[in-house]
Amino acid sequence: MPATPDGPRTARWTLPHDPSVVGKTRGLVEETLTGWGLGLLADDVVLAAGEPLANAISCGEPLVRLSLRTEDGALWVEVTDRGPELPHRLNLGLDAVHGRGLTIVEALSDAFGVTLLPDAPGKTVWARWNLSGSENRSDDR
Repeated sequence: MPATPDGPRTARWTLPHDPSVVGKTRGLVEETLTGWGLGLLADDVVLAAGEPLANAISCGEPLVRLSLRTEDGALWVEVTDRGPELPHRLNLGLDAVHGRGLTIVEALSDAFGVTLLPDAPGKTVWARWNLSGSENRSDDR
C-alpha cells in the first residue's frame, strides 16, 4: 500500500461551532499534509475540506469534527456534525456566490459521499484521494 513516508497516519480535531475556525483549520490541514509528505495534494484537500467544514459549522449542529487519515492507499478527509439535515446540491445560476461545496469536493477528489451516523443524528461528509505513489508526495514543500 502506498502510504505516507512513516506509514498510515491520522489527525483529528474537534472544532468549536464558530465560523472563524474554518480559516484556521485550513492552515492545520495544509500543515498536517505537508508534514506527512503529501504537500502536492494540500491545495485541493484544503479547499475540499473547507467546504463541508463551513457547511457543518453554519448549517449543522455541534459536535463538529474534522479527520484526516491515510489508509488502504488513500487519503481520507471526513467532516462530521450532529445536524439532521443532509447536504444537497443546489440548482444555481451563474451569479450565485454560495452553494457549490459538493460540486467542488466532487471535482477535487477521487470519490466523495455522505454517511449517516449510526448512533445519533448527524452525518459524515467524506472525500478520498487515491495515493498512487511518490508523485503525490512532496517532502520539500
